[in-house]
Amino acid sequence: MVVGQREGRRVEENDAHAPRVRGRVRLLVRTWNLFHGRSFPESGETYLDEMVALAAQDDPDVVCLQEVPVWALPELEDWSGMAAVGVVAMPAIGGRFARRATEVHPRRLRSALTGQANAVLIARRLDVIGESSLTLNTRDMRRREAKRLGLSTGMRIAWARNRRVAQLVRVSAGASSAVVVNLHLSSLPDSRPVDAELLRAVTYADGFARPDEPLVLAGDFNLTTASSVVLPELRSWGFSEGAGGIDHVLARGLTVVDGPTAWPDERRRRGERLLSDHAPVEAEMMST
Repeated sequence: MVVGQREGRRVEENDAHAPRVRGRVRLLVRTWNLFHGRSFPESGETYLDEMVALAAQDDPDVVCLQEVPVWALPELEDWSGMAAVGVVAMPAIGGRFARRATEVHPRRLRSALTGQANAVLIARRLDVIGESSLTLNTRDMRRREAKRLGLSTGMRIAWARNRRVAQLVRVSAGASSAVVVNLHLSSLPDSRPVDAELLRAVTYADGFARPDEPLVLAGDFNLTTASSVVLPELRSWGFSEGAGGIDHVLARGLTVVDGPTAWPDERRRRGERLLSDHAPVEAEMMST
């Protein structure tokens, strides 16, 4: 199931019957930037289907994916055996030709032709009862924040290069529900605009979540706890601690009982190369 994007709007399925949080919730949440299926170091080949299957192999509850080619969204369910919800951040311009073209030179052509999407994989034992999305670096937002932060012209141009989207999915199991937010924030040498995106995403997610509903933030933040002002401050919002790198899984309203932990290299090694330039990061959590 690939649910279509509805920018800046909430889409509730069976909203009248959507459960408030009752009972207990236990979730294994994983995040992985797929690097468009490329390896590290790069080999000239792509391994996207293998990577998606690997991410789902041990039956996680939720997997948040970033840097997914747009053409791959309809394939995710077959590759993973999980339900899939996708949102397009950068539209594809190459159509069916894009996949073949990027396989010829995946490094140079990966986003220009295939576009870029976020996706959330959900275990079949869970129900998807709502979704939403929000563009994080709109033109108005960039202008406002660039003026406030005194950004240089070069930084303003770099910030506008890639559209960044927060993807929100509400999942339920029986009488319990939780909101999962999949993030891929901008990659910039100045962390302040990236912090502004994170704050915008969390503020929107806080309004989307129902009172006392658990909220999980996962994805490639392109921020470490040392480089960010907002990320450490999320502890005061009730969120758990971030991971050691730029990929994070944070929870509010759930107790993290294991993690967040990055996979060891051997778990994603293929010969002399690693699948993706990011390691998957995961955390297991449960309601208190």
